Amino acid sequence: MGAAGSSALLLLSLLLCSFLLDFSLAFSLKNCTVVYLDANANDVDVDCSSRHLAVIPDDIPRNARILELSENGIMRISKVDLRGLSKLETLQLHSNVISLMDDGAFIDLTELVNLTIANNELTKLTDKMFQGLSGLIHLNLNINQIFFISARAFEPLISIRIIQLAANQLQKIANIIPALTLKTLVSLDLSYNGLLSFQSDNEPLNASNLMSLDLSLNPLTKFSLKKDIFPHLQDLSFEECLENMEWDVANKTFLRNLTRLSIRGTNFSLSTYKAMFRTTGRLQELDLSLMQTWIEDGLVDIACQRLSLRTLVITTTEIESVDDVLLKSCSGLSEVNFTSNAFVRMSKHAFRSTKILRILSLKNNKLSKLSLALQALPMLEYLDLSENIISELDCLDFRDLTRLKSLNLMSNRISVLQGCVFEKLKDLEDLNIGENEVIAFAGAFTLPYFGKLKLLNLHNNHLDELQQGAFSSLSSLRDLDLGTDKDFAVELGAFNGLDDLESLTVSLFQYYRELFSGLPSVKNLRVFFIFSTPPGTFQPYNISLFSNLVNLTTLTVKGVELYHDFIKADVLSGLKSLERLMTENFFTNPLHPDTFKYTPRLRSLQIIYSNLLQLSPEVFWPLTNLEELDLSNNNLRSLDFLAEAKLSALKFLKLSENEVSIINETIFQSLPALTYLDLSENLLTCECSNSGFVRWATSNNQTQVANGYRYICAFPVSQRGERLLDFDVRSCWMDVSFLCFVSIAALILLVLLSSFIHHFLRFHLIYAYYLFLAFLYDNKRRKGDVGCQYDAFISYNVCDEAWVYEVLVPELEGQQGWKLCLHHRDFEPGRPIIQNITDAIYSSRKTICVISRHYLQSEWCSREIQTASYRLFDEHRDVLILLFVEDVPAHRLTAYHRMRSVVKRRSYLRQSRAGETGRGQQRAVEEGWGQSRPVEGNRGQ
Repeated sequence: MGAAGSSALLLLSLLLCSFLLDFSLAFSLKNCTVVYLDANANDVDVDCSSRHLAVIPDDIPRNARILELSENGIMRISKVDLRGLSKLETLQLHSNVISLMDDGAFIDLTELVNLTIANNELTKLTDKMFQGLSGLIHLNLNINQIFFISARAFEPLISIRIIQLAANQLQKIANIIPALTLKTLVSLDLSYNGLLSFQSDNEPLNASNLMSLDLSLNPLTKFSLKKDIFPHLQDLSFEECLENMEWDVANKTFLRNLTRLSIRGTNFSLSTYKAMFRTTGRLQELDLSLMQTWIEDGLVDIACQRLSLRTLVITTTEIESVDDVLLKSCSGLSEVNFTSNAFVRMSKHAFRSTKILRILSLKNNKLSKLSLALQALPMLEYLDLSENIISELDCLDFRDLTRLKSLNLMSNRISVLQGCVFEKLKDLEDLNIGENEVIAFAGAFTLPYFGKLKLLNLHNNHLDELQQGAFSSLSSLRDLDLGTDKDFAVELGAFNGLDDLESLTVSLFQYYRELFSGLPSVKNLRVFFIFSTPPGTFQPYNISLFSNLVNLTTLTVKGVELYHDFIKADVLSGLKSLERLMTENFFTNPLHPDTFKYTPRLRSLQIIYSNLLQLSPEVFWPLTNLEELDLSNNNLRSLDFLAEAKLSALKFLKLSENEVSIINETIFQSLPALTYLDLSENLLTCECSNSGFVRWATSNNQTQVANGYRYICAFPVSQRGERLLDFDVRSCWMDVSFLCFVSIAALILLVLLSSFIHHFLRFHLIYAYYLFLAFLYDNKRRKGDVGCQYDAFISYNVCDEAWVYEVLVPELEGQQGWKLCLHHRDFEPGRPIIQNITDAIYSSRKTICVISRHYLQSEWCSREIQTASYRLFDEHRDVLILLFVEDVPAHRLTAYHRMRSVVKRRSYLRQSRAGETGRGQQRAVEEGWGQSRPVEGNRGQ
């Protein structure tokens, strides 16, 4: 390939590179953050919430799947704001001040499934407002000022299932007809509007597929159904409707599928309640919360007599006791929720009638001890007694609850667990005793009756110690929580027998090498190290605490008052299966290079709140699979360690809340897979030292610099408070990329120019070069007044040397007496050839060129005649003689334009051939370049 071809290829490559580097694909959005970004993922989630936005940003990625724009100041949705977001599935616009949405604003959102425009200032829903939303399933318009809905407003929503219109200004059923006529709609929330009545009498309504209707917090005075418009309705709510509503349902079959009714906090008349119960005969769940007066007046008994209830909810009352009468008619109940009341006591026979009760919640009451009433519940499986004031458990409390599977005693005042308390609970799977005051187990977990227990929560109790074999009978346990901030001892062998345990949370005040030796199946371990030993008295041991946890995949370690000498190079030895490591205030010393050589499978590493000042790259060399690295909340001042850390698989990097001021963007070249970078809350400098990072952050098309446009300058003082990415890098005199561009452009132009000159002007340049040398020599000769040393300089090709020495030289030197200059005889050895040629020509009166085909092929002969030609035209004297020793076709002289010019304008000599007469008689050249004439010369000429 020639020079011209090479230059063209170079130019083409440069243009291709410029197209490939599409800076519009940068992920550092000005007002948003890409929440999830994976190099292998096609779609992203974008968070623009709480950014003080007045309009929707125009740099939202076109492959956004979820767009969060809540809690801003957006006032209008125009036709172009969401244009092109065809992959969007969820759009959150709640808590703005939107009062206007253009028709067709959602026209491109054909894949949208969830749309939330709650807590805004919409007043009307127009015909084409939701055009394009053919795939929408859930529409949330709560907390607006909507008083009018166009008859065709919801027509584009051919897939809609849920519409929420709570807390608006709808006052008539006619306002909601467009929603009720939707065939696909199954749930409609009309709570907290201004509906005075709900009557189907004169409305154009057919049978709806609605399954859930919420009319809560409306000033309803009448609910009337004269037509079977809700044949599929299952859930109906009138919560906190305070007016005395009239209930008029003409036929009991109109609500034949209703299974849940909430009249929480209502104040209807007794007759209304009775009428409701008569026409909802298949009701299974009834919510009577916030109805203390009506409950005390026997409303529960009335409901249970008329209904086949399965679930009863009575919460948030001031009722202090459950007597024998409250549930006497509720024999069919399987679930009772008594959360957040004021129960102090329960009658012994309170649950006498509820023999099939399976679920009972007594959470957040004031029970100090368990009542014998629980003994009447042999079918009970789930019991919640959390957030009471129970201080002790009696051996008879759970004696008859033999089917109990879940027991929640969290947040009470229990101090002792006796073995007999749980003796009969052989089916128990979940036991929560967290947030109590348990000091000792007293053999509670040493008996062999916990064969099915899978979860045990003892979080934040007052345990003194865990003795050897404390959980030996819990062979089926999967999850154990022993986390606490109180000082207690864990004896060696305390975890023996937990062969199937998969998750363990524990606080340690001391440690042993074999502490976790009895846990072969643990995969998730959370350890809180709490050392209260006074400084100078703690004697650390160089041990490997986790060496026996060969199947551990997730380790969370938090240190409290942790002494640095505890952390040794082999602290993670044995964790060959570890994939996630999260530490806080643990690695507080500079990390040893061998720290992670024992965890080759680690994919996620978090080291936070550890006061790290610097890190060496060798620490990360064993972590070839690391994808996530969080080093936030430390004191790192430099990121240079990343350049040689060899983290080729790293995708997520968080370095927030450190003390980094200058960032060398070249370090990210060693992180080829990086897609997410968080450098917020650092002490960044807005100077030219960070210009490279600013340009990289705003133009790279792979790595998202999370919240990059919120990074604030800490230095210099004049720039403090300004945004880093607003820094004008053009003010920096050293623009490397611009210099590279100029250099490459200059190189391309030089290559193109050189190719052109070489192809078209190379002979002109060569000739100009020799003319310049001759000019210099001529000036020098004139200034020195140098005379002619020779009569003639003979220029010939070595192939014609025999003729020159046998014919020409004897004739001129022998017969004519000329003094000739011959290169083999008179050139000065050691001097440059071109200088010898120039001296010979200018030191001779004549230059005789012996022209032949070989002469025209010689580079040095060409230079000799070019120099002689210059002298000829410069001095305007007859100093050049062309002697043709053979016929040369005209086309052979075309390239030698100077020789061609001389032949055209001057006579020349040609060697005589047989048949031609007269030594000096020459015939004219056939090509018509000029006439030959005799040329004779002698020394006196």
